[in-house]
Amino acid sequence: MSPVNSLGNAAGLLRAALDRKTWPVTTAVLLLATALVMPRALMPRDSYRYMVSFDITQSMDVEDVQANGKVVSRLTLARDAAREMLRAMPCGSALGWSIFADYRVLPLLLPVEVCGHYEELLASLEQIDGRMRWANASNIGKGATWALRTAKQMETHPNVVFLTDGHESPPLRDAELPPLAGIVPGETGGWLIGVGGTLAVPIPKTDRDGRPAGYWGPDEVVQGPGPGPSQEHLSQRHDDHLQALAAGMGLAYARLTDPDALKRAVLDGRLARRQRVETDLRPLPAGMALLLLAWRFRPNRVTNVTVPARTPGPRPASAPASRRRLRGTPVRSGRDDRSPSAARHR
Repeated sequence: MSPVNSLGNAAGLLRAALDRKTWPVTTAVLLLATALVMPRALMPRDSYRYMVSFDITQSMDVEDVQANGKVVSRLTLARDAAREMLRAMPCGSALGWSIFADYRVLPLLLPVEVCGHYEELLASLEQIDGRMRWANASNIGKGATWALRTAKQMETHPNVVFLTDGHESPPLRDAELPPLAGIVPGETGGWLIGVGGTLAVPIPKTDRDGRPAGYWGPDEVVQGPGPGPSQEHLSQRHDDHLQALAAGMGLAYARLTDPDALKRAVLDGRLARRQRVETDLRPLPAGMALLLLAWRFRPNRVTNVTVPARTPGPRPASAPASRRRLRGTPVRSGRDDRSPSAARHR
């Protein structure tokens, strides 16, 4: 084939591709091909880094909160809230899980990027429950300082989230803050999240395998000092105590009233970090291709045709009676069909 013919065929194909009816399909194919090979782009955006600590002591097994219309335990609500938090985190953010009992915080999973490790974060979150605790004591203030020190020692310096009901066991002798050695209030940001109801209710007792074993009685726990009666065998959310701890450590405080409350708190723009994050831009050309194809193959619109109404006019005059009779008279054949007697008298 000569070069002239090749150029002519190419020009013909180009004209056909750019025809008024085919150019949307051609453009859509090019956009889809672009989406397949488009690399991720580094784009500046807000991201977050959090180390989330769960109080897993026995008071967190109290069922006095609701999630999705059902009464659940405090720890269950905390997990549900963390799940919603994970779903809301933008790509480039990092989350990690840790648990609290006695006076220590034990990291389970260091902060990892949420989009690339979503399944791992979700699977590990579902395994957090009371069977992991190593002691029944609950020193909330010391646990919060431990969480701050742990976050400070990490290379990425994440903010902290501490989910707890604030129930101190054994009870504190006074309302003083725990020792803050090595902690500068406000240096590490984050949230202290209060979980639980406002009414004091019995605390479930469980064995080593997490099976229910009744409730704690007043003679089975250390009661608080003071002349008045103490009810340390009952538990509720201690807002005043948690607010004092948060203020002394430079943290914010919020109540976990529903699973979305944690998400609303941690997405505070003041705790966001602006950084260049790998961003997937492939949905843009793919979406444009879909719109072009939908526009090209849209159903044809049928225009309603209005038929003009007939204008009533004068009725035509009736035909003469003789014409009506002739019109109703059958056509005679050429043969005379009168009776023979009449024929004889012609």
